[in-house]
Amino acid sequence: MPSLKELSRQPELLTGGHRLCAGCGAPIVVRQALKALDVPLVAANATGCLEVATAIYPYTAWRCSWIHSAFENAAATISGVEAAYRSLKRQGKVPGEFRFVAFGGDGGTFDIGFQSLSGAAERGHRFVYVCYDNEAYMNTGIQRSSATPLGAETTTTPAGEVIPGKRGHRKDLTAIMAAHDIPYVAQVSPSHWNDLVTKMKKAFDAEGPAFINAIAPCPRGWRHDGSLTIEVTRVAVETCYWPLYEVDHGKWRLTYKPRQKKPVEEWLKMQGRFRHLFRPENRHLIDEIQAHVDRKWEELLRRCGEI
Repeated sequence: MPSLKELSRQPELLTGGHRLCAGCGAPIVVRQALKALDVPLVAANATGCLEVATAIYPYTAWRCSWIHSAFENAAATISGVEAAYRSLKRQGKVPGEFRFVAFGGDGGTFDIGFQSLSGAAERGHRFVYVCYDNEAYMNTGIQRSSATPLGAETTTTPAGEVIPGKRGHRKDLTAIMAAHDIPYVAQVSPSHWNDLVTKMKKAFDAEGPAFINAIAPCPRGWRHDGSLTIEVTRVAVETCYWPLYEVDHGKWRLTYKPRQKKPVEEWLKMQGRFRHLFRPENRHLIDEIQAHVDRKWEELLRRCGEI
């Protein structure tokens, strides 16, 4: 694993001065992820918070080749660039090695961009797709996505007398991407930076598609202070709401196991979007969320050969 001193010497491919909110998880994830790279990079960026706030014309926060795609086609865009690169490489027109990455939020990844992502993975392009998962369509007004957890309040799942927040659990996209039988899939958290950078290096080195799902809190949408972003991600890991694992050429491996699994309530209470769950009439939803986390954790432990 890389040391903090080694990483500090790596150039910053995403600069400061962008207009993302204080405490936003997305730029933290991106800066950590790109520390794993030591060759030239081409990045595609789906429409979303990251794209909008880092490339306000005529300025850019990116220090690499960068392409803005629509919400739904970042994976298709970067796979086209990768295919062109391979052709030019065969013709001897491009010297050196390049790597290719696409960034998208959960809206552009779990939902309207999934067809593009699935297709690019199935075709076998060599690229890394990084989802900065903030669990809603934050850029367009905090609407629910299929990454939004049960009970979360969003502008399209308002907590009130009719519904107590979002109905239904979030989609397990990391497992869905593993089912594509691609070389590398992993789940990461910026609270565990060494784990994140190590997995990104494996993803960039993979001879084919790789997918990284990163928890990336949105203080505005999650209703927590921006200074607590890393702590929120840490507690997500410690409660096993967001377990850290990888699927390397089909082999599932747990990369972090909490010494003592915390109740998911510890994570929920840090965020205003779940405040209504602590009312007596909604407490049963906390029990349901805990049961779901426990079931998914046990399932993961079995897949990883831990039990």
